[in-house]
Amino acid sequence: MSYIDGFIAAVPTINKDKYIEHAKLSAVVFKEHGALKIMETWGDDVPDGELTSFPLAVQKKDDETVVFSWVTWPSKEARNVGWQAIMEDPRMHPDNNPMPFDGKRLIYGGFETLISE
Repeated sequence: MSYIDGFIAAVPTINKDKYIEHAKLSAVVFKEHGALKIMETWGDDVPDGELTSFPLAVQKKDDETVVFSWVTWPSKEARNVGWQAIMEDPRMHPDNNPMPFDGKRLIYGGFETLISE
């Protein structure tokens, strides 16, 4: 069964084009290191919550947009090998591919696939 890495972040809305460029380069690197598919989405209908919500989780400011992304890997083992290679790839160094958002508010995690239809 495939393995998924998921990400949620708050990106300054003014940085949308910078985020797209960052994501395009990152997608190339991830695929070269074993990822099957990369999905990048820009928040369009992401309501504020009172107790929980995407905006609350990433401490979204008024001038930011929530992004939701995921990477599909063939397996957890492939993901672990891929991540090690990605972290060593010079294209992913902050000087070469800076994150156009506050990485301290990035939420991420790895997930086992239960159902895939």
